Amino acid sequence: MLRRSLVLALLSLVLAVPAAAQSGRPVRIINPYPPGGSVDVVARVLAQAMTAASGANVIVDNRPGASGNIATELVARAAGDGTTLLAQTLPFVVNPSLFRTVPYDPVRDFQPVSLLGSSPSILVVHPSVPVKSLKELLDVARAQPGKLNYSSAGNGTNLHIPAELMKTLAKVDVVHVPYQGGGPAMTAVLSGEVQLSFLNIVPAVPQIQANAIRPIALTGAARSSSLPDVPTMAEAGLPGYEFSTWWAIFAPASTPPATVAALNQQIVQAMRSREVTERMSKEGAEVIAGSPEQLGGFIRSEVTKWAEVIKAAGIKVD
Repeated sequence: MLRRSLVLALLSLVLAVPAAAQSGRPVRIINPYPPGGSVDVVARVLAQAMTAASGANVIVDNRPGASGNIATELVARAAGDGTTLLAQTLPFVVNPSLFRTVPYDPVRDFQPVSLLGSSPSILVVHPSVPVKSLKELLDVARAQPGKLNYSSAGNGTNLHIPAELMKTLAKVDVVHVPYQGGGPAMTAVLSGEVQLSFLNIVPAVPQIQANAIRPIALTGAARSSSLPDVPTMAEAGLPGYEFSTWWAIFAPASTPPATVAALNQQIVQAMRSREVTERMSKEGAEVIAGSPEQLGGFIRSEVTKWAEVIKAAGIKVD
C-alpha cells in the first residue's frame, strides 16, 4: 500500500486525463501474471498513484496464463480508447523467440506508452540448502547434476532467463520448474518445494530481511543499496553475467497519439513523484519513466537482443 503522504502529494498534481477515463469508465491495467510478482507490485503502485492524482478509477486486472501470451493478445485486440493498458516485462520481447508462434507482435500491435523502471534479479536459496556463496552453489550443482530445482514464473519470464544464462555460463545442470507467475514461484522457494530461484528484488527484499530465504548474488552490473552486502554474479565468480528486469506500459496499436500522450503524462508524473521514487529505490528498483518514443526504441532493441541471446545459448521452452 502506498503511504498516506503519497496519496496527499499526488492529489495536488493536475494531469491530462483521456476522454474515456473522464466518461466514468475505469482504466484497466492488464497484468498477464498472477498477484505477488514484480509486475503486479509495480502496476499496483502505478494504479494507486494515477487514481489519487487524476481522480480516474485505475485498476489492475490480473489475467495470467501461457507465459503472458493470453493477456497480451487481449490488449492487442482491445479498443484503443485509453481504458485498456498492458503492463509487461521481459516475456513481451522474449516469447516471439521462444515459442513457435505467439498471438501478437510486440512492435506492430502496440503503442508504447512509458517505461516504468528496472531492477536486478537476485539468486536466492531456501535456508535448508547448505550454501552461502555462488561458488558453493555451483560446486553442489556440478557434484549433483539434475538434483537441484529452480522455480520460475513460467517459460521466458524474468525468473527463467537469468537461470538459463547461469546454466549456460557455468555449465551446470539445474532443473527448471515453471509456475504460473512470480508469486507462486517465490512461494515455492520459500516453502522449500524448490531449492533456488532468481527472484525479482522488489518482492524478494522483505523475505530476505525476514531470513525466509538466503541471498546468494545479484544479476545486475552493480550492487544494490537495499542489499549492499550481496555481491553481483560477476563479482561472485561468473564474469560476463548481467541481467536486469524492466517494466513498461503499452496500449493497443489503434490508440490515438493524443490519448497516448495524455496517458504518458499521467504515468511519468506519477512515477517521478518523490514518494514513488523513494519507495522504488528502497526496494532496489530504479524509476525510468520516459517518452513513448524512448520505450519504442528500447522494445525494438530488446527484441533483437534477446533473439540473439536465446539462439546463442540454445534456450528452449520446456
